[in-house]
Amino acid sequence: MTAPLVCMLSAAHPPADVRVVGKEGAALASAGWRVMHLCPAPARQDASAPLQETAAPAALNGRASIASALVGGAAVGNAFASDVPSSGAGAESTLATGDTAARSTPPRPAAAGRVPNSHVPASHAGVAIQTYRRAPGWRGRLLGIPALARRAAATGAAVLHASEPDAWIAAILAARRSGARVVLDVHEHYPSRLDHRLPRVLRPLGRAGLRLACRLSARAADAVVVAKDGLDADFAAPARTIPVRNYATPAAVTPRRHAPGPLTLVHLGALGRSRGAWEMLEALALCPPETRLRLIGRFTDGSGEAFSARAAELGLAGRIDQLGWMPHEAALQAAASADIGLVLFQPGVENHRLALPHKLFDCMLAGLPIIAPAFAEEVASVVRDAACGLLVPTEDPAAIAAAIHRLRDPAMRAGMGANGRDAALGRFGWGAEAARLVGLYRRLAPLPATVAAPAAPAPLEVA
Repeated sequence: MTAPLVCMLSAAHPPADVRVVGKEGAALASAGWRVMHLCPAPARQDASAPLQETAAPAALNGRASIASALVGGAAVGNAFASDVPSSGAGAESTLATGDTAARSTPPRPAAAGRVPNSHVPASHAGVAIQTYRRAPGWRGRLLGIPALARRAAATGAAVLHASEPDAWIAAILAARRSGARVVLDVHEHYPSRLDHRLPRVLRPLGRAGLRLACRLSARAADAVVVAKDGLDADFAAPARTIPVRNYATPAAVTPRRHAPGPLTLVHLGALGRSRGAWEMLEALALCPPETRLRLIGRFTDGSGEAFSARAAELGLAGRIDQLGWMPHEAALQAAASADIGLVLFQPGVENHRLALPHKLFDCMLAGLPIIAPAFAEEVASVVRDAACGLLVPTEDPAAIAAAIHRLRDPAMRAGMGANGRDAALGRFGWGAEAARLVGLYRRLAPLPATVAAPAAPAPLEVA
């Protein structure tokens, strides 16, 4: 018998997304399921980069406000392309090996449904990629839900694993036609999505409405998967909710060998004002003139030109290397030649308080000490437990600069870097999260007895 098909359903995630494909999809394919990713086609950009969306209007009303709060901007919020490593070989781990592909061949994308795109691979990490076109922006996503539901039902998948709220709705509608099981994959704190658009007095009402939408979606689903702690309560389905956290996948990167000399700071993934780009500049201006800043990723909030202008005003342009999006392996190598990793989420955003970004674990794998926000509960817990960095008020450039000054000692950097790498390969490794996901799928879509369980993958060589 053929193994059941799992459709990873996306309304905004890129084709080779690190979590959806490189982690979850790869884990299921390795365990024996056929897996495909049905996702929007990127336009003239890397398959790993978050899809660029037009901004939602500042003022919205009625049901459109709630819908756009759930839908709008999820591409930026979820992706970390080198934060997502999402691209290429870097997202592949011991969960996706060559002999696995021989045992569990990914489904061939339907010719009529696939959108040709030279940037999109036919498969990644054992997962077939099938793209479709949709209109840009939150309106395009909302209006595209019925078509996405039809596409999802037409796959014949046994399970629809949906990764954004509009994809949740499409999966639930598709399941009514096809009888598929539905898994909601929750990456963000959605009830807080309207906070920045509402007066403070109305925020509790906005959160209540969005929380109700989350709970109604959960009632219609077979399971809810949460990417980090603190997201489960909004769905009120404890018996059907499991954590599958964004922990580290092993990667063949030689960790940094710390030595005396000028420091290079590195930031991986999506950039913008709320991610501390301006605080990086102000902190860099307080550091010795030989200190450099390396940016791997792109600005996702349209502030790139303003950032460059501010860097020029501060006389810092010659000290900043903007490398753009890079495949995961290349991004890790570039990070491992720096000295300090930066995770500088700014306060005032609930998703920042609950963040558990890929960039954190990438810096740990690269053997870098990390400067991170004290208010971000998930990040701070990892940094404290692993003793792999310094926690600061990230809205204060002077505090960031002081942490950089403390880390000028190569012995301190080496110790914290080694702690972080050990923790990323151990306690905070992806293996246990993958096993939990596979356990869920054994209940939802059992593999036929004729599908042999895959052999344990060969251990990944890590330096």
